[in-house]
Amino acid sequence: MRLDQFVGQALQISRNEAQKLISAGVISINHEIVTKAPTNISDNAQVYYAEELLRLPGLLYLMLHKPLGVISATEDTSQRTVLDLIKHPHRRLLHPVGRLDKDTTGLLLLTNDGQWSHRITAPRQHVPKVYLAQLAEPLSDLAAQQLLQGVLLHGEAHVVTASKVEIIPKQQVRLTIHEGKYHQVKRMLAAVGNRVETLHREQIGALSLDPKLPAGAWRFLTPSEIDLVFAFQS
Repeated sequence: MRLDQFVGQALQISRNEAQKLISAGVISINHEIVTKAPTNISDNAQVYYAEELLRLPGLLYLMLHKPLGVISATEDTSQRTVLDLIKHPHRRLLHPVGRLDKDTTGLLLLTNDGQWSHRITAPRQHVPKVYLAQLAEPLSDLAAQQLLQGVLLHGEAHVVTASKVEIIPKQQVRLTIHEGKYHQVKRMLAAVGNRVETLHREQIGALSLDPKLPAGAWRFLTPSEIDLVFAFQS
C-alpha cells in the first residue's frame, strides 16, 4: 500500500491532505521520516504521525435499509448517496456491494472488504437476490413460466432467467435472480408485458433485511451474517 493511501485511511483525510502531511515531514515509517507520498509500506511497518502510531480500521460489514431517492454511490455532487446515510468515522472506506436503483428500496450491503464484495457480485458465484415487486397488473401464470424459462432483454445477447417466481395477491411478485444486469427485474417484467411500480430487495444469499431496521438506518453485520450471504443452495 502507498504511504499516502495508508495515512489517508488511518486519519480519515483526503489523499491530497495526506500528501501534504508527508511532504511536511511529520510522517515516519519505523521512526524514519519519509517525505515521498508514493512510498510503498510493508505489512509489518509501523507508521507514525508525529509520535502517534497510525492504524488502519479493521474490516467493516454493514447492512443498510436503502430508502427511496438515494443513489448507490460513494459520492455525488448533486444527489444524496448511501454513504451520506452512514455515520461512522471510517465511512469513506466503504463501498456499496453492487447497487440498487435510486427508486428501489431494501437491503444494500456496504464494506471495505473487496474480496467479500467481489464474491457477492461476481456472476460466476450465482449469489441469489430476492426482490418484491409491486406491479401495474397481476402477473399471469404464463408470464411467470416465461420468467423461469428465460426472457431476452433489449440490447442483450443471451436470455436471463428467474430461479424462483412467487405470485402474491394485490399485484405483487417475489422474484429471485442471480445476475445483476442494469434494471434487470424491471426489464424482465417489462419483457413479459408488465410494469414494475415499486421494487424492494429483501434478501441477498441467505441474508435477509432486518425487519427492525427502518428505511435509512444501518447496522453492522454479525459474524454469522457475514457468512450467511453465501449459505444458499444453488
